[in-house]
Amino acid sequence: MAWWVWVAGGFVLGIVEVLAPGYVFLGFALGALAVGIGLWTGLLALGLPAQIAVFALVSVVAWALLRKVFPQQRGEVKRWTRDIND
Repeated sequence: MAWWVWVAGGFVLGIVEVLAPGYVFLGFALGALAVGIGLWTGLLALGLPAQIAVFALVSVVAWALLRKVFPQQRGEVKRWTRDIND
């Protein structure tokens, strides 16, 4: 597949991440961009099945790193003990 298809797909997934935040699509966007840049620079001279495997591997690693950097905040609710009018 052409490098620009992977890069365009990465940008589309990045836009989807902005519309539906949660750091789910950002890992996939980074994976697609990595494959696109790898093909463009000539570092990845692979067939389509290998490109998809690299995309999957980079996406999972990026997703795991993003989960470490931006952890889900569970149970952290701001509780107000007094009213502003008190």
